[in-house]
Amino acid sequence: MALAAVLGYAFLPSSFADEAPRTHTADSASLKTFGRIADDVLSQRTQALVDDQQGQHRPAASGAKTRMSPQLQKDENEALSSLRSRKTRLKQLGEAYSAADTKVTVDKATVTKGKATVQVTEDTTLTYQKVHGDEPTTTGFRTRYELNLVGKPGGAWELTSVASKENGPVAVNEPTPAKAAVVKDDGQTYPDGTPASTKYPAPAKPKAKTGGAYDYTAMAAYAEKYWKNYNPAYRQFNGAGGDCTNFISQSLKAGGWKNVSGTTSDYRNWWYDGSLQTDSWAGANEWAWFTNSNNRAPNLAYVYQMDVGDILQMDFNRDGSKDHSMIVTYRSSAGMPYVTYHSTNTYRKSLASLIASYPNAVYFAYRT
Repeated sequence: MALAAVLGYAFLPSSFADEAPRTHTADSASLKTFGRIADDVLSQRTQALVDDQQGQHRPAASGAKTRMSPQLQKDENEALSSLRSRKTRLKQLGEAYSAADTKVTVDKATVTKGKATVQVTEDTTLTYQKVHGDEPTTTGFRTRYELNLVGKPGGAWELTSVASKENGPVAVNEPTPAKAAVVKDDGQTYPDGTPASTKYPAPAKPKAKTGGAYDYTAMAAYAEKYWKNYNPAYRQFNGAGGDCTNFISQSLKAGGWKNVSGTTSDYRNWWYDGSLQTDSWAGANEWAWFTNSNNRAPNLAYVYQMDVGDILQMDFNRDGSKDHSMIVTYRSSAGMPYVTYHSTNTYRKSLASLIASYPNAVYFAYRT
C-alpha cells in the first residue's frame, strides 16, 4: 500500500519573513512536507483505479488533508472522477487492478519569496486482477511532475498546481488532457501507413514467433530490462521530443533489425552510432516512413492482432502526425497485447488501458 497520505504542515525557517528575493534550496523539513503532499495527491489518483474493496485511500492518522488552492481542488476532484470512469471502462474490457503501490521521490525543490517549485518522480506499480488468468502480474510506470506551492500564515503550504513533465501518453493514473497540443501536417506526401481498427476482439492474425529473421523474445527482454533504467550505451532524447522511438529502435535492433546506411535525413535509412543517428531512429513519423517504404513491418488491420515484438504508434490529436511509439512485450491468451515504452516510462500497459485513456486517437499497428 502506498505511503499514508499526510499533509505535513511543516513550519518555514524562522528567517522566512526576512528572506531576500532570491531562490534557495528548500530545507529538510520542507522537503519532507513536499514529498508527503506529492505522495498524497498521486496516491489518491492511483487508488481511484483499484478495486473498491482494496482501493480505498487511507487518510493520515491525524485526519489532515493536503491543502490545495480552490481551482486545484476542483481540478483534482474532476481528475478523480475521470479516473473512476476509466476504471469502469477498463472493467468492461476485462481489466482490473487488485492493489497499487505509489512511491514519490523529491528530486529538487527551490523556494523564492514564499513560493516553492518542486520536481518529483513517481514510481507506481499496479497489480493486475486475474480476470482471464494469464494477465501479467503487474504494470508499472515512472513519471516526473512539477508541483507549485505557496506558503501560508502559520507555516503551512498550499498546493497550487501539479503538472506532468513527460510528453508521451498520460500515465494510467493521470487524467487525459482536455485538449492536447496540435502539430499540423506539413502537407507533403509520405508513406504514412494505414490506421488500425480498435475493435475487440479482433480477427485472428497469428504470428510465427520462431524460425524467422528476428528474435521477438530478445526484443521484449531488452525493452523490459531498460524501460525505466536506460541503457547507457545509447543517448537519451527526453528533452528533444521524447525517447519513445529511440527506445523501440534499440529494442528492434536487439532482436535482429539490420541497419540501412545512408544520410541521416533520408527516412529510407535507419542506423545509430556513437555520435549520430538517422531521423528514422528517433522520430516517430520518420520511423513509420522508413518502415513502410522498406516493407520492414507491414500495418495490421486491428490493434488487438499485435503480438510480442510488434510496434504500436498513436496520433493523439488525429492531425496526421504520429506522436508516440511503443513495443508489445506480452500478449495474454485472451488476446490482450501489453506495451512497454519510454516517455512516460511504462512497463506492460494493456492496450485496453491506452484506448480507455485515448478513445479518439488514431492507432497504427506494425507486424515486425
